[in-house]
Amino acid sequence: MILSCHNIKKAFGEEVIVKHGSFHIEEHEKAALVGLNGAGKSTILKMIVGELSLDDGSVTLAKGKTLGYLSQHQEVTTGHTIYEEVKTAKADVIEMERQIRSIEEELSSLSGQELEDRLTTYHRLTDTFERENGYAYESEITGVLKGLGFEESEFGKPVDTLSGGQKTRVALGKLLLTRPDVLLLDEPTNHLDLNSIAWLETYLLNYPGAVLIVSHDRYFLDRVVTKVIEIELGNIMMFPGNYTAFAQKKQMIRDARLKEYLNQQQEIKHQEAVIEKLRSFNREKSIKRAESREKMLNKMTLVEKPAEIHSEIHLTLEPSCVSGNDVLSVENLSKSFPPQTLFSNISFEIKRGEHVAIIGDNGTGKTTLLKILNQVLPADSGTFTLGTNVKIGYYDQEHHVLHMDKTIFEEISDDYPSLTNTQIRNMLAAFLFTGDDVFKLIGDLSGGERGRVSLAKLMLSEANFLILDEPTNHLDIASKEILEKALNDYTGTVLYVSHDRYFINQTASRILDLVNQTFVNYIGNYDYYLEKKEELTAAYAGQTISESSISGKRAAVTATNPSTSAVSESKLSWQEQKEQQAKERKRLNDLKKTENRITELEERDVEIDELMAQEEVYTNSVRCQELAQEKAAIADELAELYERWEELAE
Repeated sequence: MILSCHNIKKAFGEEVIVKHGSFHIEEHEKAALVGLNGAGKSTILKMIVGELSLDDGSVTLAKGKTLGYLSQHQEVTTGHTIYEEVKTAKADVIEMERQIRSIEEELSSLSGQELEDRLTTYHRLTDTFERENGYAYESEITGVLKGLGFEESEFGKPVDTLSGGQKTRVALGKLLLTRPDVLLLDEPTNHLDLNSIAWLETYLLNYPGAVLIVSHDRYFLDRVVTKVIEIELGNIMMFPGNYTAFAQKKQMIRDARLKEYLNQQQEIKHQEAVIEKLRSFNREKSIKRAESREKMLNKMTLVEKPAEIHSEIHLTLEPSCVSGNDVLSVENLSKSFPPQTLFSNISFEIKRGEHVAIIGDNGTGKTTLLKILNQVLPADSGTFTLGTNVKIGYYDQEHHVLHMDKTIFEEISDDYPSLTNTQIRNMLAAFLFTGDDVFKLIGDLSGGERGRVSLAKLMLSEANFLILDEPTNHLDIASKEILEKALNDYTGTVLYVSHDRYFINQTASRILDLVNQTFVNYIGNYDYYLEKKEELTAAYAGQTISESSISGKRAAVTATNPSTSAVSESKLSWQEQKEQQAKERKRLNDLKKTENRITELEERDVEIDELMAQEEVYTNSVRCQELAQEKAAIADELAELYERWEELAE
């Protein structure tokens, strides 16, 4: 065990983040820390590295081991270039190299014991230098930077001038090169394109140390981790396996707990009904039985109902009208920002009902294409045509469709004046904006909050052609799954840009890969794209495209998506089911007959009491004896019937 958290506790005022949570990481283990947004994942990482104090509990790192931490946001102001900043991770190796070169220069002027001492130091340093891969550290730096998406031409850029995402990539590269024994990574795949994420997966899989990752990238977690640590409502649980195994196990546990809860509630209601019936018999023996059952009921350990998670987005998308079969036709479209050409002479078509994902490296022009289709930017050349009755709903990654000076409430009410205040509040509540939150200014919101406002507007638009730019950014896993279901149920057409491979796998029926300034078209999901990538890229994007530019029809390679084999549940045979149904019908029939017979005898018992109170009867000894014998027989039969009723009622 290299890292352990034991009974850790943290709260911010009344808000409890974690209560007596425990987990551990083994040496060389790759683990994920998952949970809803705001559950406390980043807080736990900060407590491990000491940026936040614990309210209780302990964090223990094995003796002599080192921690490395990548936070989500980086504020780097060093004056270094990208290469210089990352190179500082190898400061120890560089210093060792300087000492080695210095000793080499000294050796020719030394002799005797002094020479032997310097040679001993020299051999020790060179051995360590070799172990630390010192002879290849420069190529290692270059490999990491390229793996994280930096071109060699960018190595000389000042870090201070980079965007937040680029600074995070620099910090990640620097951290990887320091090779700590335990890596703590908070959303490491944010700001990485698909190729860089794939490179990072391979790097982490081969990483000799332990890794603890916070990430909403389910495909990434499936590839890298062998253990999942979940924080939910302040509780921490550990699950072996990758994310998919965790999700399946989590659902099984939740289903089992819910079933246990519902079964117990049913049993409680049943016992209460039996107790009430026994009391209604109004006999000493029955009342005692009722009291006994009541005591047992009071001693029952109640099963807690599984908590409902209210922080999910409940999203329903439905077009207001059906478009024509031809939704979008793009012909010979080109766009450049000199000296860089993004794409040239691209052509493709999208038909009604298709779900098309656009993928490609950062900076290739994916978002630019969406902006051209939404007339936010002009194309340099070429045309695009929308089909009959096509109504676009646009989700902009940069949220240009929002008005920074409006409140959230005004943003919705101004665009949809027919909605009542209650309807607007209900809609915003579905997107986690409640109470006074609806009066916050758009300009004061975080990127994730603005994204949720944009999705709320998109939901109200009733568009039949959704164009989405990175719709899963800033969404937690549960919210992504809600969005996936909504898009899969959506009867309109979808074109989106995404780096979320799991999301693409779940929602795309076709992929357009923007590579070498043109599109390669894949009829299938992300797994199919991986299978055919090398073959089709070489065939269509490895050459200059003009007449042979990839259209939806010409470059399509038809394939059937890999289907997930359904696991059939074990079921009773038809004959066994019929037998069970027959037994249940007989039980209910016998129970009804027993209840009727009890009612009949109880009524007769009351009649006998009334008869024996009459003068003509109690003065007739023979008649009294007959009625007394009948009453005794009724009492015996009722005793048997009460027991029989209890058995049948169970």
